[in-house]
Amino acid sequence: MTAETSQTLDRGLRVLKLLADTDHGLTVTELSNKLGVNRTVVYRLLATLEQHALVRRDLGGRARVGLGVLRLGRQVHPLVREAALPALRSLAEDIGATAHLTLVDGTDALAVAVVEPTWTDYHVAYRAGFRHPLDRGAAGRAILSARQKNLVGDPGYTLTHGELEAGASGAAAALVGVSGVEGSVGVVMLADAVPERVGPRVLDAAREVADALR
Repeated sequence: MTAETSQTLDRGLRVLKLLADTDHGLTVTELSNKLGVNRTVVYRLLATLEQHALVRRDLGGRARVGLGVLRLGRQVHPLVREAALPALRSLAEDIGATAHLTLVDGTDALAVAVVEPTWTDYHVAYRAGFRHPLDRGAAGRAILSARQKNLVGDPGYTLTHGELEAGASGAAAALVGVSGVEGSVGVVMLADAVPERVGPRVLDAAREVADALR
């Protein structure tokens, strides 16, 4: 550290880098150990970064990168959408349902890219910018499920019905292995139940999007 640099800013940037390098987030104690500073310093750093939405803390208290990091560059969200669109288009056309890419924003699930099928007579209207609690709807539940890895019998995707809209069913699979991004790919359709082939197809699409974002 030289006289021309800020120790606090340096520590804050190191926090962001550490969080970007983990898919599971870090506790205050873990950050304290990695930075070599006491917990009080870490609390202050996290509180400041949270005010700018650069960091968020989940219900378990683990700190993760916030979507404010994406907002720092206006071109980042378009780039994320652009990377996901080919897989989403293929998914929407194949299934005949509205496909979406959803990212975590605090305790909410936020749709950042949506593709509607071109050949169906009707489909669910779903818009980019739509948000809902993480514990409601397939998109959010898939993300929460991915946080609890190695669940016995977990197929890798989540199915729901009627949680966000009456008569609508959803299927979603979490993005896996994308540093600094926590989200899911899914479809929503007007149906009493999700057809059997949809879950595995959504899982394949999530893998395609994850590969495109790496």
